[in-house]
Amino acid sequence: MTAAPATHCMTLPGPMLRRGFWLYVWRVEDVNGGEWLYVGRTGDNSSPHASAPYSRMGQHLGTAKTQNALRARLRDRGIEADDCRAFHLVLHGPLYSEVAKQEGLDREALMELHKPYRDEVGAYERDLSVALKAAGYRVLNTVNCKWTGNAARWQEIRAAFAEHFPRLAEVA
Repeated sequence: MTAAPATHCMTLPGPMLRRGFWLYVWRVEDVNGGEWLYVGRTGDNSSPHASAPYSRMGQHLGTAKTQNALRARLRDRGIEADDCRAFHLVLHGPLYSEVAKQEGLDREALMELHKPYRDEVGAYERDLSVALKAAGYRVLNTVNCKWTGNAARWQEIRAAFAEHFPRLAEVA
């Protein structure tokens, strides 16, 4: 059965169009009122690109199997994205700008410039996922990496997300 037509409103901040290395947390309200979180970042593992959060947002909710991790993690729990009440996206960044294409540098050379930023932001992605779980939030995904970040920068990031996820302030 098709749902009745409805009018919805969405505000998109202009900075969400900036390419770079961002951290984000999706807060999903399921049809039963439950809350689920998904932690992610921009800054590819397989290419020297760091997309804008706006682009990544659409991919997460799309149907391309290689890009829709949020939709897939919900489905793993028997939740259809189309049936959810709401999707909220909390972003922080860009922590770094995307590595600019440079005359004379091939893809491999650009990737070498990209990796240090990717690795650092990947470490914060993992730390954020772990901290949210430790604070008692239901996180849909597990972020596995051995990369390290800067401890002081991590504390700034944690504090920024704690404004939206207050129990994070209680986790070291």
